[in-house]
Amino acid sequence: MNKNEAIGIFDSGIGGITVLREILEVLPNENYIYYSDSKNNPYGDKSDDQINELCENIVNLFIEQKCKAIVIACNTAGAKSVQYLREKYTNIPFIAIEPAYKMVHDYAYNESTLVLATKGTIESEKFNLLYHTYDNHKTILLPCIGLADIIEEGNEDKIKTYLKEHLEPYRGKIKNVVLGCTHYPLIQEEIQEVLGQVTFFNGAPYLAKHLQEVLEEKNLINSKGIKGTIQFIDSSNDEQKKKRFFEIIKE
Repeated sequence: MNKNEAIGIFDSGIGGITVLREILEVLPNENYIYYSDSKNNPYGDKSDDQINELCENIVNLFIEQKCKAIVIACNTAGAKSVQYLREKYTNIPFIAIEPAYKMVHDYAYNESTLVLATKGTIESEKFNLLYHTYDNHKTILLPCIGLADIIEEGNEDKIKTYLKEHLEPYRGKIKNVVLGCTHYPLIQEEIQEVLGQVTFFNGAPYLAKHLQEVLEEKNLINSKGIKGTIQFIDSSNDEQKKKRFFEIIKE
């Protein structure tokens, strides 16, 4: 693999941009190809076999583009498919996002916790292993069905209505919130408006650091001292999504 080759990042939509932003903080000189699979969004209600197939198609595209590493910036895909992909594609490193529930165990164990995630993530074997290993017995798991779609759509009124309807019962009762979908950090302020003062836990900064460590270990860090490029691909060829993606990157 060549140091100057791109890093592939994919999500079921543009939510993975929250992961990319953290990666850019530590690896600004790398080249990136971001794949938004909005044609098949959401992943949370699909079977394991369907998700494996979708992920495989994206991985094959990245391999054609000679990507040197692949980041799964979708909690559902990471929970359901990363092991399958690692076993099938042994020559390329996979780094997968996962809900930051262990961080609650490490930093805020005795406090009430709300895990917000897709139904697919919460039901996955990988998340359940994580959850039962680090359960603080003060945790509520809340599958936020349809929330990622609304965030993807970018409709502020719908987002606020959804959050008020689903989160209002927990206002004043929760200290920690685990953002278990990469879309959710995009509405962190709106979540706080409903829940009140809470501490957010997000796995993206830790994924970025882990990616950096993997590239260093494999001697794949881009040594050129110039800012890298970002290529955006959307499976449904949605120009509006592309526009919103680059607007968020610049924020």
